[in-house]
Amino acid sequence: MSYDRYVAICNPLRYSTIMTSGHCVILSIIGWLVGFSIVFIYIINIAKLIFCGTNIIDHVFCDMLPLLELSCSDTFMIHLEVFFVSIPFVFIPTAIIVVSYMCIILAVLRIPSSTGRQKAFSTCSSHLIVVSIFYWTMFSVYDLPNKEQSRVGNKLLSLLYTVFTPLINPIIYSLRNKDIREAIQETSHKCVVW
Repeated sequence: MSYDRYVAICNPLRYSTIMTSGHCVILSIIGWLVGFSIVFIYIINIAKLIFCGTNIIDHVFCDMLPLLELSCSDTFMIHLEVFFVSIPFVFIPTAIIVVSYMCIILAVLRIPSSTGRQKAFSTCSSHLIVVSIFYWTMFSVYDLPNKEQSRVGNKLLSLLYTVFTPLINPIIYSLRNKDIREAIQETSHKCVVW
């Protein structure tokens, strides 16, 4: 999405030639393949573990770190692998997003009219809000594992990136639509009058 916004704002005349449906399919396939390969590696390593205690996971869903806590085997290497594998898969996309938004900000600041700058920033703000919520919670759960971090806090952070982010995503993107904003204002005005 950040690449799409980058191309739309920094190369608007070439947008339709760069962001073709074939290019979008290739980007999607790469994302799916990378995601599945990471999960496949974790599944293979978890399948080698021995579980001898309780089979109740103290978490909202079957997440990897709470599952590792149930194992009777030594999980140090898997924790280390999770840490080192998650670094590039969190920091590389974050770096791409940051660099693309830096280029977008520089391009927007060169726009002479304030209306044009406002429109360009509003185009990117929705994506930036959703990505920020998603990445900060993922980063705090997986890349900063802390024994002192409470289980409840970990569950809440996990809910943020698995439930809350997809829930607010359409809401945030819908608020950019003028008709929806007007309908919300009209409805809230009717509620105040009653």
